[in-house]
Amino acid sequence: MKKSDIKIIEDLSLNAWPSHQMQLYDGWILRFSYFYTHRTNCVEQFGISLLPLEEKVSYCEDIYRRWKTPCIFKITPLNEPALEPFLEERSYEKQNVTHVMCLAFSESSSETGSETSFTTIREGDMTIRNRIPDEWIDALFAIKGNATVTHLKIVPSMYAAIPKDVRCVYIRRNETIVATGLGILDRDYIGIYAINVKPKYRRQGMARRICETLLREGAKAGARRAYLQVLADNQPAIDLYESLGFSQEYTYWFRVKSTLS
Repeated sequence: MKKSDIKIIEDLSLNAWPSHQMQLYDGWILRFSYFYTHRTNCVEQFGISLLPLEEKVSYCEDIYRRWKTPCIFKITPLNEPALEPFLEERSYEKQNVTHVMCLAFSESSSETGSETSFTTIREGDMTIRNRIPDEWIDALFAIKGNATVTHLKIVPSMYAAIPKDVRCVYIRRNETIVATGLGILDRDYIGIYAINVKPKYRRQGMARRICETLLREGAKAGARRAYLQVLADNQPAIDLYESLGFSQEYTYWFRVKSTLS
C-alpha cells in the first residue's frame, strides 16, 4: 500500500475514535483517555516534525507522567525512521501488533444515493441504528469486562464525539445484547469497529452477520471501500475478515514505556 493511502486510513482512524483529551505538538498528536485503549492513549505522527527527537520524546514523557499513564508511541510506516530505534534505546517495549485490512466493494455492491435517514431498523434479533444508544455502550462494557469507574464516565462521551455518520449494529438473545459492531462512514470508506461477541455466543456466526450488515449499510450510504484493524495474534478474527474479502495492507504497533518515574 502506498504511503499516501496509508495516510488516508490513519486520518480516518483518528476521526473515527476521538480521545478524551488531545493536544498537538510539532506534527505529533498526544492522545489521552485514562488508558482505555492504546490507540486513544498514544502519540501519533500526523505531520512534519521540526524539533529534535530527544526534545520531543522527553516532552511527551513529561505530559504522560502528568496524566499518570504510560507513555505510548504508535509506530506506523509513516513515522520518521529514527523514532523507533530511539525509543528502543529508551527501553520502550513493543506491544499490540495490529494489522490494517482493507476491502474494495464490487460495482454490484454499490448503492450510492440510497436512503440513509433511518433511525432504527430491526431484522429479527438484529438492530441497526444511525446513532450509538446508551444500551449499546453498556453492552460493550459488559462483553469486554475491563472497564474502570473512570472509563464508565468518559467513554460514552468519546463515542458521542465521533464527528462522522455511524451505523451501530447489535444482536440480542433473551432481551440482552450479546454482540456488537460499529461502522463509521468517512469519505468513501466505512471503518469497521467494535466487533465483539459475548463468549457464550461465539462460533455462531454473529460476528459475520454484523460485519456483512455493516458492509451492506456502508454500500447503501455510498462507501466504496472498507477498512478495519485487528490484533496480529487474533487468528480467528483474521480468518473471518479474509473470508469476507479483506486483505492485509500494512501493520502498526505500539512502543510503551510503562514506568511513570
